[in-house]
Amino acid sequence: MRVCLWWLKPSWTRVPHLNTGICNTNQCNHSFSVFVCLSIPRSLPLRFWVNVIKNPQFVFDIHKSSITDACLSVVAQTFMDSCSTSEHRLGKDSPSNKLLYAKDIPNYKNWVERYYADISRLPAISDQDMNAYLAEQARLHSNEFNMLSALNEIYSYISKYSEEITAALEQDETAKKQRLAYKVEQLIAAMSLES
Repeated sequence: MRVCLWWLKPSWTRVPHLNTGICNTNQCNHSFSVFVCLSIPRSLPLRFWVNVIKNPQFVFDIHKSSITDACLSVVAQTFMDSCSTSEHRLGKDSPSNKLLYAKDIPNYKNWVERYYADISRLPAISDQDMNAYLAEQARLHSNEFNMLSALNEIYSYISKYSEEITAALEQDETAKKQRLAYKVEQLIAAMSLES
């Protein structure tokens, strides 16, 4: 169940090394931390909110015209640029949608950094509290959750990034003791035989 941490909203994920934006390997001492750190805490805004911004018809019963689609694409791109940790260099060949909000992006980036910094200062939630919360959520939503679909998505992610995950597991002392890299390789081999 701990693998699901990266799906939660940031206020629930108060594990210190989960909130820094970039994994600090000195703080990654849990067996599940490698997966969590590889999944990048900023995946929530980029996977969920950008999709909602660009496709409001997924949430609301509306028709999205091509003009609205173009405008929402600019807003979504601005949001993605604001959440990005890399610097954007703009030039004369840069697309107009990036130039439109270029002067505002540094301010938005500061807001995003402050948001994650505020989360990182929250007290850490114990594994016991997190497990209890996840168990309660699983119980409350047991009829809404397709476990096979979720496991398939996790497998797709693990198989896509198997080399990175295995390498990270081989470097982590706790993961070495539990032979997690070997177990991940066995899992991938078993699943590839099934397909």
